[in-house]
Amino acid sequence: MLKPFHSFSLISLGIVAACATIPNGDPAVTVTASAETVPVGTVNEDAADDPAIWRNADDPSRSLIVGTDKKAGLHVYNLKGEQLSFMEGAGLNNVDLVEFADGRVLVAASDRKNLEVAAIQFAMLDTATGALKATDRIPVGAGEGYGICMSKPNEEDFLRVFSAPKNGVIYMTSMSLEGEQFFGETSEIARVSSQPEGCVYDDRTGTLYVGEEAAGIWAIDMEGGEQTLVAETGTGLLVPDVEGLALAPEGSAGGYLVASSQGDNAFVVYQLPSMIPMGRFRIGDGAFGSVEETDGIELDPRSFG
Repeated sequence: MLKPFHSFSLISLGIVAACATIPNGDPAVTVTASAETVPVGTVNEDAADDPAIWRNADDPSRSLIVGTDKKAGLHVYNLKGEQLSFMEGAGLNNVDLVEFADGRVLVAASDRKNLEVAAIQFAMLDTATGALKATDRIPVGAGEGYGICMSKPNEEDFLRVFSAPKNGVIYMTSMSLEGEQFFGETSEIARVSSQPEGCVYDDRTGTLYVGEEAAGIWAIDMEGGEQTLVAETGTGLLVPDVEGLALAPEGSAGGYLVASSQGDNAFVVYQLPSMIPMGRFRIGDGAFGSVEETDGIELDPRSFG
């Protein structure tokens, strides 16, 4: 989770699960953070934006967090919140990562250095040292780069990268990795009427969830192409802007989708696949500070040691 303008705060997924029994709307349950990262380099300028988590299967306590400073680049942290590395790249906004079968970890960030053409900046994450190495930068289409998310790679190292620039066009870049070389082809798959940002892809159901900041959450069926507004603002749950989206999957289609409700510094929990709202929570003052201007988020329901 974001501690705005300063650092990324983390909460355990046990807290999210506890939200499943509370009634809809306010009062939102208040929880506290168990850790936070050191501040990003750019302070007090709406810089810290979006995190992604790599889980170390051999030693979960040595997992890593990649986070954006959209004024400067990408930071890599350990679970204590200590910075391990920094990759320069002003304009890198949202971030996601995937792990290939051979253990390589690919990081993708939305790139808005050119405000007219959205792009994807790729990097490889050295999981032993936490270092990032920039690789390809691929333009995807018209618009200012904003939201980004990825599918998991299949056995042939094929994956899809979804881009959600400010102009409301949703792009899909079909990627293949051959050795160290990336090959990609981009197509437009959907549109929303106003500015989107956060997105997350559910590989189990082939559903892409996209947050339209003013309107709510869209579910896009990648097989049939249907586009449905499954969670609206103005209901007392989601308060614009709708920002980050993240999944805590369970089984073949269950689990939770959590959305960042930036307008009232809260998070809304929806049950999958029904998208029935289960409740809301806020991160308040505790051992670490509270979270305001909630932005990008990431969840992982597995153990971290």
